[in-house]
Amino acid sequence: MENNKNKYHLILDAAVRVFAEQGFHQATISQIARAAGVADGTIYLYFKSKKDILSHFFNHTTRQVFERFRDVVDQQESAEDKLRALVRTHLTEFQNYRDLAVVFQREALLARQVNEEDIKAITRMYIDILDEIIRLGQKENTIRKTFSRGLAKRFILGAVNEVINTWVVSDGRRDLTEMADPLVDLCFGGIGNPAGEDA
Repeated sequence: MENNKNKYHLILDAAVRVFAEQGFHQATISQIARAAGVADGTIYLYFKSKKDILSHFFNHTTRQVFERFRDVVDQQESAEDKLRALVRTHLTEFQNYRDLAVVFQREALLARQVNEEDIKAITRMYIDILDEIIRLGQKENTIRKTFSRGLAKRFILGAVNEVINTWVVSDGRRDLTEMADPLVDLCFGGIGNPAGEDA
């Protein structure tokens, strides 16, 4: 039983590497089997198809990562600290596991190779955390009460995704985590300069 579990994860990890390198459509079962060090037929003992492998990866690995987001956010007190912890952890996790970033951004969010309901469930986890943070910020008076929470959530999620997409396209040449604080500063400070501080 333990050996089966190990082989399952071995195949899953190998598949993610192949998907990241080749792209989902170009990747083959044979390439995945070779990367995992198993026979082609062994893949089908654990997965129905290439798309099934991607679905398993999405539901297992990404859920684990998103649950870590929840943990780090819960350890903070203020809305700003919670958002800073969320964004920093998000960027750090994706930088440390670049294949995850590539497959999640390209195959799940852009190409929609993963079941739509699965994407919605994962996205909802993230949106719910953002909603809690924004509500707290409005209660603390650190976020404008008149500002639309829906718009704020889309703005933050869109900004984080765009930073990750740019990093993926540039082959990870820069430190992704360096963007965490500027992103949060932008969220809380905006780009306006009503007091004319730079004049």
